Amino acid sequence: MLMTQSQSPNKNNIILSLENIKRSFNLGGQNINILKGVNIKVQKGEFIAIMGPSGSGKSTLLNIMGLLDVPTSGTYIYNNKNVTSFNSNQLANIRNKDAGFIFQSFNLLPKMTALDNVVLPSVLGDAENIEKGRALLEQLGLKDRLTHLPNELSGGQKQRVAIARAMINSPSIIFADEPTGNLDSKSGEEVLKIILKLNKQQGKTIVMVTHDDNISNLADRTIFIKDGYNVENL
Repeated sequence: MLMTQSQSPNKNNIILSLENIKRSFNLGGQNINILKGVNIKVQKGEFIAIMGPSGSGKSTLLNIMGLLDVPTSGTYIYNNKNVTSFNSNQLANIRNKDAGFIFQSFNLLPKMTALDNVVLPSVLGDAENIEKGRALLEQLGLKDRLTHLPNELSGGQKQRVAIARAMINSPSIIFADEPTGNLDSKSGEEVLKIILKLNKQQGKTIVMVTHDDNISNLADRTIFIKDGYNVENL
C-alpha cells in the first residue's frame, strides 16, 4: 500500500522520518505482525492525525514514533538522528528532553498532587521546575487545583494536568493517544482547543491517534493505518 503526498516535504523541516517500519510480537509462540512496512515523514509544526480500525497498530506506531518502543526492523530518523539502534538510555534521554505525551487514561500518579505530577518528568532544578509547573497549570485554568490529588479532579482537569506535564520540558513534539477519548463532549472540546493552540500559536508538532473524524478534519494530514501499512488522506 503506497503513501501518497500532495507535495514533497522540505527535507530541512522534517522532524521525524519512518522508513519501512515493521513491528512484530511473539504471543504464545506465535509471531504476530502488527506493522508491516510503515513510511511516514512529519514536518516541524504539523498536526498529524493517525486513524484506523481497532487493533490496526495505531498505538504501537505512536509508541515507536515517541521512542517508547522500538521497531523490529526499518529505519527511524528523529531530529536528524538515526535512532534505530539507540539503546534504552539513549532513547530515554531524547524522549525526556524533546517529547511530550498525553494519554487517554491520563496516567497521573494517584498519590501526587497536580503540581507534583506536572513537574515529575522535569529536567530543570527543583525551584525552577516547580515555578514553571505552577505557571503551566495556571495558564490551563487550574490555579486553584495545584494541591489537589487526581481523584479530586474532573476528567477534563486531569487531562489538562497531563497536558501541563507534557509541556514541562518545552518539547518540540507532542504525542497524544486518544486524549479526548475518556472525556465528555464539552471537556473534550476544551482539551482539543488547548492542543490546537499549542500547535497553531506555539508551533508544537502534534501527532495524535484518534477515532474522531472531527479531530481528523482539523489536522493538517490524516494517516490511516490498515493491515499494518499506512496511506494518507490529503
